[in-house]
Amino acid sequence: MFETVKYLIGSTGASGFGSKSTGEDVTAAAPDLRSITAIITGATSGIGAETARVLAMRGARLVLPARSLKAAEETRARITGEFPGAEIIVLPLDLSSLSSVGCFVFRFLALNLPLNLLINNAGKFSYEHAVSEDGVEVTFATNYLGHFLLTKLLLNKMAETARETGIEGRIVNVSSSIHGWFFGDCLGYLDQMTRKKAAYDATRAYALSKLANVLHTKELTQRLEQMDANVTANCVHPGIVRTRLTRDREGLVTGRPLPCTLFKTFDLVLDLKPSLPMPDLAFFLASKLLKTIPQAAATTCYVATHPRLEGVSGKYFADCNEPARGRPAVARLRGHDGPEAARLWRASEAMTAPRPDRTWFGLEPPLSSDKPADEMLAARREEI
Repeated sequence: MFETVKYLIGSTGASGFGSKSTGEDVTAAAPDLRSITAIITGATSGIGAETARVLAMRGARLVLPARSLKAAEETRARITGEFPGAEIIVLPLDLSSLSSVGCFVFRFLALNLPLNLLINNAGKFSYEHAVSEDGVEVTFATNYLGHFLLTKLLLNKMAETARETGIEGRIVNVSSSIHGWFFGDCLGYLDQMTRKKAAYDATRAYALSKLANVLHTKELTQRLEQMDANVTANCVHPGIVRTRLTRDREGLVTGRPLPCTLFKTFDLVLDLKPSLPMPDLAFFLASKLLKTIPQAAATTCYVATHPRLEGVSGKYFADCNEPARGRPAVARLRGHDGPEAARLWRASEAMTAPRPDRTWFGLEPPLSSDKPADEMLAARREEI
């Protein structure tokens, strides 16, 4: 209850920021990002678009991957209309497709640009069961697996940029507090769900993908340390905000179903099932707990740019602060789910290996190179 009251009144934490802070507020300490190149997924609307706008305002060069090039061009036009000097590059990317991820990386590397920031922001909430072209449940494929491969293929570029420029690289994985709703065997449930051996639960599928983001951050942090790379990785919960993930209502009293991601914030849960109808009056009352988009972008912008976080890696942030230790993500990042994070990484490498005979849940694929990301990218270049 105390945490909920702090949230509602916008009380600041140790960082000096809180739930009412905006992206512009938290980047005031890093007003000049002209030496920074950032890739931001999911930047055509909502939190991602605001993150892109704020970083462009501070001078960063932006690369915006998008499935809809029209939407990305519209985003670029809006930002350059407000900040005429902004440098924004649009490239095609469908995160649910591993071949599309490989093509994007190939195109980006061909530009010979540095890479300082990678913000894995894009997200999908699929109400109906669907499987990607690679045979993976589509929410997991989009929210986690595509980002896993994207990050892996760009790690060497980020480490190289940090080494050559002396500027710390940062990876920000946008997760959600709903990750704490998932318990059990991650890979076992993914297998059952993908093959329709278990009833499809859209909320649980989304929670699984967000938990995977947290576990990815944990294992990625350890691997960056082993690489001795001047690159950090952290994950964030942006807050509960009405974006396209939750925009499924029309009319006055429609009684349409709403994803229960809207109704969990901090330790407050309205006891609603995602399949229950929600009158508009109740939705209006619940919406008072929601952040504005500028507020929801604040934590991502803070973790991506603030000087206070130099050298900070493997952490989870909400409202621009590290939450109390009892939170699920904090516990998981502190080591309680180390074996699960390593297991998920091995399975992810198997799922993304560029071979027709790849299997899901075996050991890491037996690549001959001591730089598997380079070998995977080379294989995808051949596919192109």
